[in-house]
Amino acid sequence: MSEYEGTEVQPTDRPGHSSQTVSVHDEFWGRYIRLVQDTVIPYQYEALHDRVAEAEPSYAIANFEIASGRREGKFGGMVFQDSDVAKWLEAAGYSLSIKRDPELERQADEVIDLVGEAQQEDGYLNTYFTIKEPGKRWTNLQDCHELYCAGHFIEAAVAYYEATGKDKLLNIMRRMADHIDSVFGPEEGKLKGYDGHQEIELALVKLYRLTGEEKYLRLSSFFIDQRGQEPNFLRQEWEKRGRITHWTGQTDQLDTAYYQAHLPVREQSVAIGHSVRAVYMYSAMADLARITGDEALRKACEQLWNNMTDKQMYITGGIGSTHHGEAFTFDYDLPNDTVYAETCASIGLIFFAKRMLELTPDARYADVMERALYNNVLGSMAQDGKHYFYVNPLEVWPQACTCNPGKHHVRSERQGWFGCACCPPNVARLLTSLNQYIYTVHSDTLYTNLYIGSEVKTTLGGTEVTISQQSRFTWDGTVILKVDPAEAGEFGIALRIPSWSTSNEIRVNGAAVSAEEALELGYAVIRREWQAGDLIELTLPMEAHRVYAHPNLRADAGKTAIQRGPLVYCLEAVDNSEPLSSVSLSEAAAFTETYDELLLGGAVVLRTDGYRVDGQSWSGGLYSRTKAAVQPVEVTAVPYYLWGNRGSGEMKVWIP
Repeated sequence: MSEYEGTEVQPTDRPGHSSQTVSVHDEFWGRYIRLVQDTVIPYQYEALHDRVAEAEPSYAIANFEIASGRREGKFGGMVFQDSDVAKWLEAAGYSLSIKRDPELERQADEVIDLVGEAQQEDGYLNTYFTIKEPGKRWTNLQDCHELYCAGHFIEAAVAYYEATGKDKLLNIMRRMADHIDSVFGPEEGKLKGYDGHQEIELALVKLYRLTGEEKYLRLSSFFIDQRGQEPNFLRQEWEKRGRITHWTGQTDQLDTAYYQAHLPVREQSVAIGHSVRAVYMYSAMADLARITGDEALRKACEQLWNNMTDKQMYITGGIGSTHHGEAFTFDYDLPNDTVYAETCASIGLIFFAKRMLELTPDARYADVMERALYNNVLGSMAQDGKHYFYVNPLEVWPQACTCNPGKHHVRSERQGWFGCACCPPNVARLLTSLNQYIYTVHSDTLYTNLYIGSEVKTTLGGTEVTISQQSRFTWDGTVILKVDPAEAGEFGIALRIPSWSTSNEIRVNGAAVSAEEALELGYAVIRREWQAGDLIELTLPMEAHRVYAHPNLRADAGKTAIQRGPLVYCLEAVDNSEPLSSVSLSEAAAFTETYDELLLGGAVVLRTDGYRVDGQSWSGGLYSRTKAAVQPVEVTAVPYYLWGNRGSGEMKVWIP
């Protein structure tokens, strides 16, 4: 019997640990949350059990069955395959916190039982090293992701406990966390290392906030503080292995910047290396900066945020420019057709944004959160909930994706599953925990980060208050907040004024409020004595407009993108015919907006005047001294998140 069995864990109110409860009641996002609950989670459960005929095998559950002794066999899938099970359990936990589902809870409990059976006597949990290389634990942190997998299971354990009150998985992962604490640390005889793929750091903060155990916070800080120090642990480990990596065998060089281990984290100011690893690490850094008051960590977070979002982020909220290492490259290098912009990276960017908002209520963090959520992340999943993009391009030519080796990573249609299936369960866990991203509390003020229909119950200025938000986003910029304090009380309510908005109107009980006079870091902060039934009305006109890129962003020179509200738009061949490279927009033409209820659940479609090169008029060969004729055409644009749901075809965000 473990030391935790039979003990009750009380969630602690640590610094930054909000006691607010939020439920989502939103027409737009409610549909996607229900899609995740009704389709995505059951589908992924079947995929993890290798019961989806058209999808690549997962092997994830099979590995746990082998590790637990329930069956014989060999390890299958990626070395970090365990993490897919963890993310599914986390999504299940969030889903159960929204709506009780006895069948889902039964399935999750059975998976948790299986995970428990696979745990070793000393608390160690990892099916790859249990099955395939039992004598090589903690010998290849660079590649093999033991701590990464543990981190995802810790996150799952916290989510599942908070949703159900069941502590079996929590106890399993506390044993694993204690085992990790016995192996790693600054003390004599312990490993001075850290994982090649960050995740454990932010997970340990969650475990600390739930349990109040300081050792988990210290361990998270150790992993962050140790990274990039000299002598460099990853380089030492690599040399000790004879310069052999898990993925490519013998290597001549080790790029520690790829792992964000080239410098101590407080000295890093440029986003570099694998993009998912980076934002997971930045999220943990922001957590620790908030909890410990570490100003050097805070400053590093701000510098990294500024570089990433001002110079290395796509208009869709995607990050990571190249498929070589799924990585950042350099400032203003944002190609549209060879882009990577992995779904997990944008999800990690949203994690980072949330934590920066908890550090400082600055609307620029919420602006990026909104951009990534409504475009890159939402666009990664098909409307059926069963097909996904791993890579999220801004320009697609299907034939090039098939025939050009430099574009093989880009797809014109979403896939059913992946051998490396990190993205689909990541989408599921984000959408089922969307309630955690809508509001932030600082002192006596509630900050509204996202305009998503919801109800929040919290305490402001010592007053218990319920605030209901009605939102018609994304098609209409009207938002109504009903304020219901338990008794009259003075506190603040802050409304984000989005960066895409050029005008706004705010009324409290019908009386106009000047947003400019109330503006604080991009939020209109309304402080007054609130009475039950007070109403705030916010109107943000959603006008389709052109967006232009920085002159140094060479891929978008001479081009424009279209945005309406938080939504980026694109052209698809199904509406505009091919080749899309022949289409340009009239610089002076206005947009007409039409709500099409038949377009994939309903969407605002934009139309404007443009031009098309007349290929039929071309009289030369491959090249000619004579320019092809141009004809006027009507150009149709649809929300980027909907692209690729009507068959394979060309797509383009940036247009001449």
